[in-house]
Amino acid sequence: MATVDITGEQFASTIEGNDIVLVDFWAEWCGPCKQFAPTYSAVSEKHSDVVFAKVDTEAEQQLAAEAGITSIPTLMAFREKVLVFSQPGALNAPQLEQVVDAVKALDMEEVHAHVARSQAEAAAAAGTNTGTNTGGPQDGSQIPDF
Repeated sequence: MATVDITGEQFASTIEGNDIVLVDFWAEWCGPCKQFAPTYSAVSEKHSDVVFAKVDTEAEQQLAAEAGITSIPTLMAFREKVLVFSQPGALNAPQLEQVVDAVKALDMEEVHAHVARSQAEAAAAAGTNTGTNTGGPQDGSQIPDF
């Protein structure tokens, strides 16, 4: 699958509508971003079951800010709506393949259980009732409010 450019309006629906999504935050003026782009594109062609999205941080400054992007390129990986990887810096092809393989190999039951525990601990620390519906996903997953 080729890479797809996404905007702030498409971000949440892309994460929600696909099992695995990698997102490359980049900018036209960024040398390392330009070096990483062909690698990202080439690896995307090998994994038709993964969405390889790109976000232009110049055009999507609000999304980049909400995502906490402070350095580009930054690669994020989402699996079943959960952010499972985030790292600034350009990767070479073997490193990117390793990230894709690791994301595919995750035990998502374990990940969702960990997220639920973390949410419960945070709620308990804040003194709130963990039994209330906060409006988030009911499966314990988290989608960042980008």
